[in-house]
Amino acid sequence: MDTDGSSIPDEEWERFLREAEARTPGAPEEPSARARMVAQRLREETGPPPGWRTHQPPRRRGRVWYVVGLVVVVALLIVALVPGRAAGWLGFGDGGGSTAPTPGAPTLDDPFKGSPAEHWAAGTAGITMPSARAAGWMSEKQVSDALDRSLAFLSDSGLDPAVLRGERPAKAIGALNTKQPGIKEYLANAFDSPTREDDPLTLFSRFDPAYARPAGDVVKTRGELTYREGERGAVEVTADVTFVYALVRASGDGDEVARTIARREIVMSWDDPGKVITVPGTFSLKSYRLDSANGGCENTTGYFRPDFEKEPGPSDGATEVDPYERSTSMDERMKGRDTADCDTATRT
Repeated sequence: MDTDGSSIPDEEWERFLREAEARTPGAPEEPSARARMVAQRLREETGPPPGWRTHQPPRRRGRVWYVVGLVVVVALLIVALVPGRAAGWLGFGDGGGSTAPTPGAPTLDDPFKGSPAEHWAAGTAGITMPSARAAGWMSEKQVSDALDRSLAFLSDSGLDPAVLRGERPAKAIGALNTKQPGIKEYLANAFDSPTREDDPLTLFSRFDPAYARPAGDVVKTRGELTYREGERGAVEVTADVTFVYALVRASGDGDEVARTIARREIVMSWDDPGKVITVPGTFSLKSYRLDSANGGCENTTGYFRPDFEKEPGPSDGATEVDPYERSTSMDERMKGRDTADCDTATRT
């Protein structure tokens, strides 16, 4: 403001506008309509401008229109700078639905996103091991070895990348006591002509390479090994582990990620060779069972077949099960359930 009370000269004001616009990237060469109005009003004013911090009665209507105008200008700037994002903020769609992943949906970069497994450990790191002590016919060192071999079986049967790609689990099969009655027949049927009764998936995780492939090298796990003295002094190691697999279509078309969850409970009997016919360094199968989600309910192909759907389908009266829930024991979970029935996973 001039100290003599006169208005800003027209030339100075116009120069100010030109300089201000020149410092604004992408600004129009001509002054805006509002700038021209302000300049015109200043030229028409006859009295001195109001002093700094001088009180004036508020002009409410003028302020309302000023605020509205400011909002409109800001909105137009946003639309001009980021039209796609602004359309989403303002509720406008493209009419064909967005292809962007929904919040929490798995992606190729984060295939476990949106599931509890996102915070689980990977591989054998997610399986808790007990401290070894002498039990049954085994010394503390032998129990420790049995626990390590039991963990290796879980890795070879549920984590081996080659097995996940559909190959036969040769190393895992080598840990089984083939002297156990019925085991050779089970293995032959399970891989050559699988059925609901002779299903390799109860022990081994495999995916048909022509249908699906792992989305990366990570398998999330949560579970534990426990042990106790069993029949005839055997050491029975029980594994209760949930495996979470992220898959993509084998064809490589698209980036949709599906997850298959397999909870296995396997009781491995490390028998006293003086009392039971066994192959040294192997265990007998005391029991084994599987509770899986998104692996193909009525599937008897010998491979998990995940459904590449974003959300679980309708239950149609089937029992709803949370495949990530582990506070319920397998006995409780399987109680009253017919293994021939298809339950509905509440999430994958």
